[in-house]
Amino acid sequence: MAKTKLVADPAHSSIDFSVKHMMVTKVKGSFNEFDTSIVADPEDLTTADIEFNIALASIDTGNEDRDNHLKSADFFDVENNKEMNFKTTNILKTSDDEYDVTGDLTIKGVTNKETFKVVFEGQGQDPWGNQVFGFTADGKLNREKYGLTWNANLETGGVLVGKDVNISIDLQVKKEA
Repeated sequence: MAKTKLVADPAHSSIDFSVKHMMVTKVKGSFNEFDTSIVADPEDLTTADIEFNIALASIDTGNEDRDNHLKSADFFDVENNKEMNFKTTNILKTSDDEYDVTGDLTIKGVTNKETFKVVFEGQGQDPWGNQVFGFTADGKLNREKYGLTWNANLETGGVLVGKDVNISIDLQVKKEA
């Protein structure tokens, strides 16, 4: 299949994360607003151009107080930082349907290379006759590398918020009409 422009179906796509809380549990959340720019052969991502723009104010952990804290200057500072961005720089095919997708991730004006394990989950046809493609991506990043360093020491030892953030993306795309 030739390279084509693909658009995400937001109703069937998600960007989720989890981070260790109090050294014993994980807090999970999502970013509910994002857009993508993908030009690719869906069955061979090695030459794809992939960009994600994620609205930081759309963070949702199911707790309004925590969400407001994450939006504050202690974390994302959404008044001054509207989005986090990812743009591919290298894609390596690691098996039939798996890839290591590396790119520049920018949060709060700080850019670092990050690699996500991406799996082509398959293709099908939606009820309106559109050919759709599914992908999952997983990765881990160190939030402190992006200036997200707020934390609190616990009386029992350790810290309130872990430094590693696990990212999980489910993406359904179709050819742009």
